[in-house]
Amino acid sequence: MTLARLAALHGVATSYSPSPGTTVQVPDAAVVAALGALDVDATTPDAVRAALTAAEEARARRLLPPTVVVWQGDEPSGRPRPLASLPSGTVLRIALEGGGTAESPIPWAGLPPGVHALAARAPDGRTAEAALVVAPARVPQPSARCHGILVQLYSLLSTRSWGLGDLGDLRELADWAGRAAGCGFVQVNPLHAAVPGTPTDPSPYRPSSRRFPDPVHLRIEDVPEYAYVSGADRAALDALTGRAGELRDGVLRKGELIDRDAVWVLKRQALEVIRRVPLGPGRQAAYDAFRADQGRALEDHATWCALVERYGADRTQWPEGLHDPRSAATARVAAELADRVAFHTWLVWLTDQQLAAAARAAREAGMAVGVVHDLAVGVHPDGADAWAQAGAYARGMSVGAPPDAFNARGQDWGLPPWRPDALAASGYAPYRDLLRSLFRHAGALRIDHVMGLFRLWWVPAGSPPTDGTYVRYDADAMLAVLALEAHRAGAAVIGEDLGTVEPGVRDVLRRRGVFGTSVLWFERDWEGTRRPLPPEAWRADCVATATTHDLPPTAARLSGDHVDLRHRLGLLTRPLAEERAEDADDVGEWRAYLRELGLLAPGPDENEENEENEEEEILAVYRFLRRTPARMTGVWLPDAVGDRRPQNLPGTWDQYPNWRLPVAGADGRPVTLEDLAASPRLHALMAALDGGGPRTAPPDARRV
Repeated sequence: MTLARLAALHGVATSYSPSPGTTVQVPDAAVVAALGALDVDATTPDAVRAALTAAEEARARRLLPPTVVVWQGDEPSGRPRPLASLPSGTVLRIALEGGGTAESPIPWAGLPPGVHALAARAPDGRTAEAALVVAPARVPQPSARCHGILVQLYSLLSTRSWGLGDLGDLRELADWAGRAAGCGFVQVNPLHAAVPGTPTDPSPYRPSSRRFPDPVHLRIEDVPEYAYVSGADRAALDALTGRAGELRDGVLRKGELIDRDAVWVLKRQALEVIRRVPLGPGRQAAYDAFRADQGRALEDHATWCALVERYGADRTQWPEGLHDPRSAATARVAAELADRVAFHTWLVWLTDQQLAAAARAAREAGMAVGVVHDLAVGVHPDGADAWAQAGAYARGMSVGAPPDAFNARGQDWGLPPWRPDALAASGYAPYRDLLRSLFRHAGALRIDHVMGLFRLWWVPAGSPPTDGTYVRYDADAMLAVLALEAHRAGAAVIGEDLGTVEPGVRDVLRRRGVFGTSVLWFERDWEGTRRPLPPEAWRADCVATATTHDLPPTAARLSGDHVDLRHRLGLLTRPLAEERAEDADDVGEWRAYLRELGLLAPGPDENEENEENEEEEILAVYRFLRRTPARMTGVWLPDAVGDRRPQNLPGTWDQYPNWRLPVAGADGRPVTLEDLAASPRLHALMAALDGGGPRTAPPDARRV
């Protein structure tokens, strides 16, 4: 009981409810490990009692919490709820973020949005300081109901890209989708910086840094200095361009997988050549301003990149002293590597510029939202963020998920969690800086596993995922910072809230204007008929879609190919015939409902599998989505050409080419961006979503 009280004070769960009416006790060892990661010793009964006494006494003495949240429009007149327990006569003073002060009595309703400094002095002489987050009550909303494209950027190659989709392709896609397809947004995978190495972890959801982008996404020819390379350097650059064409043709013509490492080798060599061209005065001024704006965080990131070049990505092999970014040893080596640090700083700036160009293209094409960027749930334990902000992460812990109906063994994602106490003590500075960086060029931000703003499943190192526990975060503060930064950027927020969601979470997100994610196959009347949920019963505040990067494409779902794929890889937990029968029943019920609604016409060969039937069924699925009140409808781009391969198959590593497949047609042949833009099939799908008649495809339209 004493351990449970201590755990509760630090937000560590001793039990959880995976479903209504069910309670699971977590192992004491998991609770002790989680507390230890928060620097609370609970290893013996005496240690638990001492820690509990210290925690209760500290809370009793505390005048202010580390961070105070005030929601504009939510607070009643008088003192805000977070300060209701302050002793009578306490004097408050606020230093405003933008300059100026406010003192007791404070006009709470008139405080501007921002992160201010709050100071308190009680009548008994106690003093305290805290960060005061004043946030708009809701995040910005899309200006219009719209449809858009969901795509993993690396998978969309054009005839100009160097073996994987790049930011030039994103700019072109946004321009075309807004002008020719009536799209209001393009949503991409996380473009976070990856951990170097051979092979690099291809998953965009396990990055080195979430704050800074990966220069592998650069369009080399769009770097302005590229045009001024001459002489022997031009010959070298032309040779690299030729080798890049071979990589591209290998993917598009020979069926090879996307090889991120090979692409980066060529791009890095090209960028080393381009860097020898001096920046013009205007470009130099812009670069200097960027460095000043990004400050120490950029310097730390570039330093880590330079250290990895010299010593490798495995930090256990680094010399003594380099594990601390503020050590004398790190400063000395960084000085030795000053040119490499500058190189990596320059790469971040170039990538930021091309991200800005893609966002600008989306706006100029008339998109209501623009480019939707994606925030991964965490970072690689050996990456740049974990090195530069070590104190913000829980040592010896990994984020995952408890056992559920889909995975009886639970999940361990190998990502160190943020410490909630460290975030609060810093006024959520690392989180604020991260969001501000991502919102720079985003019309909206998708947050992977948005439930992590409330709690995360912590798995102790060396333990199976079943032996973890939930650790709670201050969701009010996390959401306030999110709303504040979204407000500054004028950007919407989309939460990936699929799977098991704690009761009340969706209500809180809805209240704050955060959209959810609704996938057709999961939307049923689970508490009633269990039939497909009628379109009018869907929520409006969501992105409605047929699938995601972790789920089968719609063609595979309709055909049952996804079941056969999982069978071939040994991923089924029941006999194949049983899995096929259940899947066929599910899909058959949706087909019948689409016909009932008049969205899919029956025919004499309606049970015969062929490309024409498949295309009509996919059209019907998206017509259904557009009939819902969802403010945003997302088209999984591979659905537009009949691709049957998932981009990621959870539960696999080297058994399946996760994150390395180009978008392909129903025949499995890769489809370029140029092919897509000329595709009658894609135009027909976009016309169905746009509510108009068929759009006229270009004269050279190809059937894909």
